[in-house]
Amino acid sequence: MKEKLLIVEDEFIVANDLKIMLQKAGYQVVGIAASVAQARKLIEEKKPDWILLDIILKGNLTGIDLAWELREMNLPFLYISANTNQSTLEAVKATHPYGFTVKPFREKDLVVMLDIARYRFNQEKEDLAINQVNPEIQEIEGIIGQSPLLKETIEKIKIVAPAETSVLILGESGTGKERAAHAIHELSANKPNPIVVVNCAALPQSLIESELFGHEKGSFTGANALRIGKFEQANNGTIFLDEIGELPLDSQVKLLRVLQEKEIQRLGGNKTIKINVRIVAATNKTLEKEVAEGRFRLDLYYRLNVFPIQMPSLKERKEDIEILAHYFLKKYATSSKRNVISISVKALEQLKSYNWPGNVRELEHLIERNVLLAKTSEIEKFDLPSIAPAASLEIGTNKIKSMEEMEKEHIMNALQICNGKVSGIGGAAELLKLQPQTLYSKMKKLGIKQEYN
Repeated sequence: MKEKLLIVEDEFIVANDLKIMLQKAGYQVVGIAASVAQARKLIEEKKPDWILLDIILKGNLTGIDLAWELREMNLPFLYISANTNQSTLEAVKATHPYGFTVKPFREKDLVVMLDIARYRFNQEKEDLAINQVNPEIQEIEGIIGQSPLLKETIEKIKIVAPAETSVLILGESGTGKERAAHAIHELSANKPNPIVVVNCAALPQSLIESELFGHEKGSFTGANALRIGKFEQANNGTIFLDEIGELPLDSQVKLLRVLQEKEIQRLGGNKTIKINVRIVAATNKTLEKEVAEGRFRLDLYYRLNVFPIQMPSLKERKEDIEILAHYFLKKYATSSKRNVISISVKALEQLKSYNWPGNVRELEHLIERNVLLAKTSEIEKFDLPSIAPAASLEIGTNKIKSMEEMEKEHIMNALQICNGKVSGIGGAAELLKLQPQTLYSKMKKLGIKQEYN
């Protein structure tokens, strides 16, 4: 039986083209609605299986308003929109859609997006059934906390780990994306084999292909020996592509081919090598926006975004701060053989009132440093960084700063404190808990000059 789809789109030409594409792909389109009110009526009458949803509609209500209603009805939906404003994308993500694509799109892209959305929806139903049978969520080593958001993340990790599905881990810097990748590997059948970690932002552009896929001896000047690339090293295991959003477009094409064909070719070689590698990627970027602005390939995005996992920021799970603080206290007191066994109530209140721009990584380094500096068995107070994350709302105005504006301002504040020094001891990279290569990459993207002071 054909799946029934309802299109909610206020531009008739776009909606009609979409209807033709869907019918050609074997779907049954039960109607077109131009407003939320029309959509509600058609949903009640036609009982569609899926909703394709634009954001800007006729009337006072938007597609996002309707999405919250669809969530209540457990009716799956996907967004089709030309709107890539950062605040809009954040509002879209909050509704947990099963897919999002930017207009205009190709028929092939639409079909792939629907296939992936169906997989995600069915997976979610299976997850719910598993939770009803076994509601207890076991902890994962290195991922610490009891907050509802973190429990949801752990649940997703445990569900996807045994599969061979590609995973995209999303979240701010310092939220534990690499730890999540290791957990996925350790809970999979690939555990006896290696997990290879690649920081895409740190790869020199001229050497990306050689690093990922290897090269033959003599393939270019300086290639004095055969080099085995990261994908070959990870054969029968897992490759973790951190900061995937920093990969240049031409390298994205090659990565897509590896995902599709499951084979590589060394630079300078003429032989294809079959590989069996599970790909886990991570980014702190909004990839939908990167796609819309031409910096990330839509087809690669679909391939990677089969099973997204969102790592919550520390400010979203402040109830976990005390648990984390004591965990890191025990860890570093033991490793440094220091007799530091407690944190004062006042010091804990300091931790809970701070906004944690560097997330769990920042908290960990703070505890480690204070364990080493403690003069008694208790940490009595913390000297938290004087820089605070840029306010998201400018006082006296209604303008909300974009994540990019906030990130730029935060980096510039750090550079000012460090007198323009980026790397090394006392540099902005150390203060921000970032790899120097990552910070240089962010500065270049945001237009921050190195000599800034």
